[in-house]
Amino acid sequence: MIPFLDLKAQYQSIKPEIDAAVLGVLGSTQYILGDEVAAFEREFAAFCNVKHAIAVNTGTSALHLALLAAGIGPGDEVITVPFTFVATVSAICYTGAKPVFVDIDPVTMCMDPTKLEAAITSRTKAIMPVHLYGQMADMDPIMEIAKRHNIPVIEDACQAHGAEYKGKRAGSIGISAGFSFYPGKNLGACGEGGIVVTNDDKQMETMRMLRDWGQSERYHHVMKGFNYRMDGIQGAILRVKLRHLENWTESRRSRAKLYDAGLAGSTRVTPPTQVADRRHVYHVYAVRSPERDRIREELTKANIQSGLHYPIPVHLQKAHEDLGHKVGDFPVSEKVASEVLSLPIFPEMTDEQVKTVADAVNNGGQRIAA
Repeated sequence: MIPFLDLKAQYQSIKPEIDAAVLGVLGSTQYILGDEVAAFEREFAAFCNVKHAIAVNTGTSALHLALLAAGIGPGDEVITVPFTFVATVSAICYTGAKPVFVDIDPVTMCMDPTKLEAAITSRTKAIMPVHLYGQMADMDPIMEIAKRHNIPVIEDACQAHGAEYKGKRAGSIGISAGFSFYPGKNLGACGEGGIVVTNDDKQMETMRMLRDWGQSERYHHVMKGFNYRMDGIQGAILRVKLRHLENWTESRRSRAKLYDAGLAGSTRVTPPTQVADRRHVYHVYAVRSPERDRIREELTKANIQSGLHYPIPVHLQKAHEDLGHKVGDFPVSEKVASEVLSLPIFPEMTDEQVKTVADAVNNGGQRIAA
């Protein structure tokens, strides 16, 4: 069987480092925040080329705190996209604000800047582009529009660790950005985890208090906060993994190139587009096909796992029917959602495994002998 993701292989490749890091935290008894989390914050901030990083318990919490620190609250509107994981929209809803959608670009599947300005109203208080599947949104026009209207931009970089736009790292362009360390992410914890990054000193101070019950110091609660703290063990594990992330990223990118070659000229699927001015880190290798469901069934029969990211856009999810959207409101997102299929991709994947998957896609699930 070819798995969609192989976390066991990753763990085995760095087992001594991970085990030592975990035992170190157990010995220190710094189970919540602590020295390992603080060190990881410094190292991840440097990785993103920003001043500050605030480690939290999930990527959703990171986005939530970024919105709160930007002053978002009830009655406000935040513009984002409907083709994303639901957590993007949930974080907006947690603040009491209303999510306002703009459709996506059909090539990158990220926010379409040409549709952005029409969605801005007097209540728009933030714009949240999503760097989908490991490739960044077209940030220059988004930032230009935001600056013209004096609206902060918060990057949803939960799938974009190490991605770049014109040489700038994900998380370093907007006023802040949220990342997820869910285990399947390019940089994944052994459990839940997230982080928010910023260059703004005041935002950093606010978010540090908000993640820890609104405390300025122990038992001095200056605002209503949350229990969003990162565990010490996760901080230690993420420090180890961060040292390997660039090598893992280049391995993902090389797997993607092999897929590109194997699927070039395919009559069944369209491979993802690597935009020239961006560094795609391939959190997901998502092809598109009108016969997506059939291909997925063929792969399953060939013992090849695959994924769907995401088959129902957020505006059509029952949980968000209160927003009042209907089929046809965001046609590009809806079409893409009906066609995307995520193929296996992970750093430890072999050339032969990539070739096997590509051959199976091209040949109706039949494996071609090497």
